[in-house]
Amino acid sequence: MTAPAPIPLLAVPTVPLLALDTVWFQVAGTVCNLTCSHCFITCGPTNRRHAMMTRAEVRPYLDEALGLGARDLYFTGGEPFLNRELLAILEDALAIAPTTVLTNATLIGPDLAARLRALERGSRYSLEMRVSLDGLDAAANDALRGEGSFAEALAGLRELARAGFDPIVTVAQTWDEADDAAMRERFHDTLRAEGLPRPRVKVLPLFRVGREVARTRGYAETERLTPEHMLGFDIASLQCSSSRMVTSRGVHVCPILIDAPDALLGRTLRESMRSYPLAHGACHTCWATGATCRN
Repeated sequence: MTAPAPIPLLAVPTVPLLALDTVWFQVAGTVCNLTCSHCFITCGPTNRRHAMMTRAEVRPYLDEALGLGARDLYFTGGEPFLNRELLAILEDALAIAPTTVLTNATLIGPDLAARLRALERGSRYSLEMRVSLDGLDAAANDALRGEGSFAEALAGLRELARAGFDPIVTVAQTWDEADDAAMRERFHDTLRAEGLPRPRVKVLPLFRVGREVARTRGYAETERLTPEHMLGFDIASLQCSSSRMVTSRGVHVCPILIDAPDALLGRTLRESMRSYPLAHGACHTCWATGATCRN
């Protein structure tokens, strides 16, 4: 598929960084034990396009985030639990702000779940666990996330619940909008049946980049923002107005665009604190759906 022609920058709206509330870390780079067919950054077992971050690499960004007033921290990948320093990194993060780990949960057994719970209990701030699950049964989920991933994710969710966590389950919306309320309730029922008494489900739209382009389609020419789209629109509702994403390469505008060359804003958080042109199809998705990667 031919990529849409770039829009002239004068026709592209920009979003200022109003405040640095949230800092994300691509702590596992693009290395993952799964190869999901809708992954917007094409993570997988052999993808090292973005490298894992060490504790020593993360620490200066945590210090900078604290000084700039960040209110919460997120750790993602790839699969964060492939990073052997993750627990030490989380210990540093939990001394600064509430922290969330985004995981597929397939590597979480009873010992790891207990260690995570002990880490939270010994910390000043809360630790949230967010688990990706994209189907109500193995057939639906594994078609997207790989054979066996449904059973392994549910096992990880059960271990987190037994350890005292109330995990958030993140689901990609692969159904029609008319079915949304019913699908959300069915996910709640499935999780209750698996031993999660207070299920929390976060539904995210599909971003038509990465592997999703081959699975369905990429962005159309019409799926781009213009200044007219922003008339009367609350810019503060866009995640990029209050957060930044750190990878091994530097600081990017958001978690979705880490492969867009223009989204790399600097080597430090302070260097990244500037306006950004909303020139990507993914920007249109956030605008149209109200999507945020936050909890």
